[in-house]
Parts: sequence; C-alpha cells; structure tokens
Amino acid sequence: MAGTFGDPEIIEVETDILIVGGGMAACGAAFEAKRWAGDSVKITLVDKAAMDRSGAVAMGLSAINTYLGDQKPEDYCRMVSADLMGITRDDLVFDVGRHVDDSVKLFEEWGLPIWKDKETEGVPLKDGGKPVRSGKWQIMINGEGYKTIVAEAAKKSLGIENIMERVFIVKYLLDTNEDNRIAGAVGFSVREHKLFVFKANAILNVAGGCVNIFRPRSTGEGMGRTWYPVWNAGSTYAMAAEVGAELTMMENRFVPARFKDGYGPVGAWFLLFKSKATNAYGEDYTVKNANMLAEYAPYDKAAVIPTCLRNHAMLKEMKDGNGPIFMDTPTAMAKLAETMTPKEIKHLEAEAWEDFLDMCIGQAGHWAGMNIRPEETKSELMPTEPYLLGSHSGCCGIWVSGPSDIAPAEWQWGYNRMTTVKGLFTAGDGVGASGHKFSSGSHAEGRIAGKEMVRFVKDNAGFSPSLKGDIHEIAEEIYLPVRNYFEHKDKTTAEDINPFYITPKMFQMRLQKYMDEYVAGCSTYYQTNAVMLGIGLNHITMLQEDSKHLRAKDLHELMRAWENYHRMWAAEAHLRHIQFREETRYPGFFYRTDFPKLDEENWKCFVNSRFNPDTREWELKKVPHIDLVEKHYGASH
Repeated sequence: MAGTFGDPEIIEVETDILIVGGGMAACGAAFEAKRWAGDSVKITLVDKAAMDRSGAVAMGLSAINTYLGDQKPEDYCRMVSADLMGITRDDLVFDVGRHVDDSVKLFEEWGLPIWKDKETEGVPLKDGGKPVRSGKWQIMINGEGYKTIVAEAAKKSLGIENIMERVFIVKYLLDTNEDNRIAGAVGFSVREHKLFVFKANAILNVAGGCVNIFRPRSTGEGMGRTWYPVWNAGSTYAMAAEVGAELTMMENRFVPARFKDGYGPVGAWFLLFKSKATNAYGEDYTVKNANMLAEYAPYDKAAVIPTCLRNHAMLKEMKDGNGPIFMDTPTAMAKLAETMTPKEIKHLEAEAWEDFLDMCIGQAGHWAGMNIRPEETKSELMPTEPYLLGSHSGCCGIWVSGPSDIAPAEWQWGYNRMTTVKGLFTAGDGVGASGHKFSSGSHAEGRIAGKEMVRFVKDNAGFSPSLKGDIHEIAEEIYLPVRNYFEHKDKTTAEDINPFYITPKMFQMRLQKYMDEYVAGCSTYYQTNAVMLGIGLNHITMLQEDSKHLRAKDLHELMRAWENYHRMWAAEAHLRHIQFREETRYPGFFYRTDFPKLDEENWKCFVNSRFNPDTREWELKKVPHIDLVEKHYGASH
C-alpha cells in the first residue's frame, strides 16, 4: 500500500459453511445449521457489525408481523400475492408460512415477552397461549430486546469461537476448477488492518436489503434518519450479481408511509390503536379515491387494500393539494378511552409512546422535541424514499430454488434457497419474489437455508475450494480507496476537496441524486419514463468509472466506500429492471408514465436478470408466473 498505510495482514480461514451477515436470517441459519451439522461440519459466521444489534431488528420491534396461529399457509400465500400485485413465488411463501410459527415459539422460550389475551395470560404459545393480535397476521410483543434474545441463542448454538464480528465481506469468489461454483469470500476488518480470505463449500448470503440509494427526505444532519437500517447497503444483491447469480423482481421497491421526519412505523397505530389516516380536511382518502383503485382489479378487492394502492390514493391527495396527510391519533385514542378507567387510559398513553421506544426511538424523540402528545395532536404521515428489500412489503432479490415437495421443476435445482450459483444460498431480504416474511419469517427462512446447506455440504464433502483470482490483486482492489487517499491527500489544502479522489459521502450524494431524479424518487412523485431511465443509466455508468477514485482515509471510511460501491450495483439492477418492465405494476411505489396502466396480459410475470461475470453484460428476461395456491387448493372462500 502507498503512503503510511502498509499492506494488510492476510488471514486465511477454511470452513464448510460461511454465513455472511448477522441479522434475523443469519441467526436462524446459525441456530438450525448447528442442529444438523453436529461436529462434522464447520460453520463460521461473519458480521460487519455485532450480532446483538445487527440487521433490521437492531433497535427492537413492538410487533411480530408474521404469526399464522390458526390460519393456513395457503391463505398467507394469497395475502402476500395480493399485496404484491399478483407476482410472487407461492412455493417460497408457503414454505415460510408452514415453518414461521415454530420460530416465534422459540423466541418466547428464549425470553421474548409476547402479549397474551386475558384468558390465557401467562400461558406460552406452545401450550396454547393466545397472543394479542394487532392484525390478522400480527402479534404484539415487548420487543426492545428482541434481537439480543435471538442473537444470544444463535451465539450459544454456534459457539463464540466460530463468530467473527466487525469484518465486512465485500466480494464472493468463484471456483477455479468448477464452473459457476462458489468457493469463498473476501472481506476486511473495520477495526484492525487485516484482510480475511475465506474458503467455503457453501455460503449463506444474508447481508440485508438496500437503503440510501435514493435521496432521503431528511437532509443535513438528519440524513442518517431512514426507515430501514442505514447500514443495509445492498451488499446481498451486489455481491450475488457480481458472481453471476440470477436476480428477480429488482424493479420492485417499498415506499412505506411513515410518521414524517422520525420515520416511525405506523402498523400498531392502524392495527392496535385503530387510528385512521386522513387528508388535511379529515377525509379518509382510501374511501374517497375508491373508484381510482378499481382500475387495479382484482387487487383492489383484496382483503386489505395492497400497500402500494394505499400510497397511490395518498399521493393523489398530495398532488391535488389536499395535504398534508395526518394520522388522527387523538380521535383514535379518545375512542379507545371511552370504555376505559383513568388508570387504563394512562396505560394506553404509555403504550402509544412504548410503540416507538420499542423500535424507533428517534420517533419518540421527534414527538418530544416537537411538543407532540399523541392523545392531543395529530402527526403528519409521508411516503418515504424507496427501499429495496425482500422480507418486508417488498419482493426484490435473488432467484432461488424452491422446496422439493411444492416447487415446479423449473423452480427447483436441488437445494432449497440455493441461488443459481452452486453452493451460494440466501434468505430473508436476499430471497426475491417472496415478501411479507418480516422478522419471524426471515428467521424461519434462515433455518430452512441452514438445514439445506448442511445437506449440500455433506453431499459435496469431496469439494476442495480453489479461489479464482490472485489474492494479492484482490487485496489491492479492496484497499484501492486507501491508496487513492495517501497518494493524493497532500495535493490540496482541504483534504475533502481533491481532483484525484471522491469521498464516499459525495459519491453517495451523487448516486442518490441520480436515482431520485431519474429513477422515480420523491422529487418526481415516484414517476419515470424510458428517456429519464436512459439518462439515469448514463449517469450511473459514469459513476461506475468514478468508483475507482473513491477514497478512504481510515478503515471506517473504507467500509463506507465499499458500502457505496455495493449500493451502486443494487441501483443499476433496480434501474435496469424498471426499464425492462413496460407497465405500472406498483402504483404508489413507482409509475412508468409512458406505460401508466397495469398490463396483466403481457407483464404478469417475473422479470429476472443476470450479470455475466465473463462478458460484463446484463441480460434480462421474462419468467412465467405460476399460481400454485389456486392450483393446489382451489379458490379462496
């Protein structure tokens, strides 16, 4: 390395299974894989942060959004499909549905407090306890310590000696001898000057979704305020794409309606507190605009109006000058209080605050700072900037093999949740065309993948990984931002302003500006067209050229540089998919103004893409949709 920053110490680690990530899916995989592996299979988990507070559940939650209870997995499939406008993989969703409750029961055994109804108070779920439901699929919890509880079980199961924290995996490596076969991964410590090279038989790619590729609504010091965890940098999608894994539905994105500025979730307010969202004049905009939603039949007839269509109605009100949109908390709390004692009312008010203190402390801080009491003052709602994810109300991600007992032959190539690259598995935000897993479903899907990986490793026990590429050249590539900084830092008096390099922060702002203005961000009311997308792709292509000039003055900034490199990959995939899908499938999430209608005849299909590592070209294609639920179980009654 140039300057005062010497060559990193290169440490090689050999393992059978490598889990990349520390969120709910990673914890589920660690717990389940160890149950099946015994002592014959070595499992190593590597996390960019620390498992106790890693992933989307880091701050905690006030509800578990996927618990079936007495409901059937096929009805869960119908709900997921309807909310995501008809294009989901029923085999993957059903598979989560039939396993998810088992994970929730484990959480309770491990110490997570789950609210029970008065009749079964104190009775665990596994013994027939009835949870307090805030919605058809949701149950209430005291969840500030949710992630630490789940992480503790994973750590105990795997053994702390098999867990490496503060190590950022940035590249997967293919095998030299076998085509399209994963063989290892490379990453660096964000605390010490060390490069880690992993050789593995199988890898689980569970590094979360993607945040901050679009310019956020919060500016200045508030730019770190996002709805999904700010450290989710699209690494799951970028690293998989770079080794040639097929992606699916990357055009899908989630634009949540959240409490303005604090980004606090609204679920408990809608479902538990029975609050209504209205326009500035107190009108329920979903009722007011019901005729507008009828264009999107049959999705407007779903049991619950699909999330994107609720946004669609909200955006019409805003465009028509009927904003801002409010969450009418005073009316909801007054209605609930009608049948309560003063003590119960105080408890209700405490729950209103606890909803955020459990999972979005910044929103409670925002309320306090703005002198807002939810029982007295309405709060504004706002659709956020878009996010890419596969575990919440979105379904972008990687194309994976389905379960052997349900998936049709064309959706199955040997091992459940394995990508199109042999030995590379994924779960949670990584699995495409299968949303609404949330925290519990991601954990369950991690368990499914973990068990399958053990089977894969035992079936391929003779495999000896041989990494493609020269490790020293790869090390130079990874530390190039450091080289850029030390080589050029003295050429200007202000180190952040330099013609020879770009800071990660400035690079990210450029990416966000391009995506916001050309790829259907907030500033265009989520609208784009072929011409805008063409300009956006041109800008991102130039940004890719400039990515070679990213700088890093320390290990933390090196992490930021590589996060933004991954964001750039995820952004390009998202843009190319929107460009390819010539319809408006998700009104309220994005609009193709040149193709403003839903086109069931031509576009009720998956859009899949693959980046070819050899030719460096993208290929996109349609993949037929198959409705498995109606095929196996008939129409819903």
